[in-house]
Amino acid sequence: MEQDLSRIGVSLPENLLEKFDEIITKRGYSSRSEGIRDAIRGYIRYYDWMREVEGERIGILSLTYDHSQRGLLSSLIDVEHEFTNITRSSVHVHISHDECMEVLILQGDGKEVKGTAERIMSLKGVKNVKLTTIKPGQEI
Repeated sequence: MEQDLSRIGVSLPENLLEKFDEIITKRGYSSRSEGIRDAIRGYIRYYDWMREVEGERIGILSLTYDHSQRGLLSSLIDVEHEFTNITRSSVHVHISHDECMEVLILQGDGKEVKGTAERIMSLKGVKNVKLTTIKPGQEI
């Protein structure tokens, strides 16, 4: 159950707001606020799940980014080289002239796997990052 409500202001690019409005309509939300609350809850759940990534892990880190973003490629390479000890493989795909996707297969200490994802998430020009991990030998 929600506590007292607080009002906030959020600035969004028009295309992002239009896409969000399409989604909340398709999903049947009664308002933007309801959709935003649900999205924030999902973000918090994902954060909590990520916080628990400990011990030996194998992970898939997928990301999309704008390769024309000034300095981004250099920053991505720096992060990937910082974590070469846990990087097992990587795949690079050109989605469009400006957009790329990378998939990294990581294996090692969960804190390092998570640290790699968090460092990449914080880079300007990275549009989407998703980390999925399992413990080696864990049945899914």
